[in-house]
Amino acid sequence: MLLNIDPRTWQWDLLAVFGFGAQALFASRFIVQWIASERRRVSHMPVQFWYLSLAGGVMMLAYGVGRRDPVIILGQAPGLIVYVRNLMLIRREERAAALAEPDGIRKAE
Repeated sequence: MLLNIDPRTWQWDLLAVFGFGAQALFASRFIVQWIASERRRVSHMPVQFWYLSLAGGVMMLAYGVGRRDPVIILGQAPGLIVYVRNLMLIRREERAAALAEPDGIRKAE
């Protein structure tokens, strides 16, 4: 049998538990994005999406390194660049908006 799908034979160790936690954190970003979009009634990508992406991506990368799995490592590492860059762009936009306000305080949306 090439694929063992019997959960009784799976290796359950702390790294596997960490990996499931990492995957849950990474997947939660879609729930956050969905809720934010539903509240606005338009597609919206909140900043929390990028923080969850970064945290989940780092954890998944650590999991891949721990498992010595090049598929996970190469699948997660490039995304981290995108997540960090988006957070940088958001921060730059927030600074510019704060400077544009007459009193230097940005109003809540």
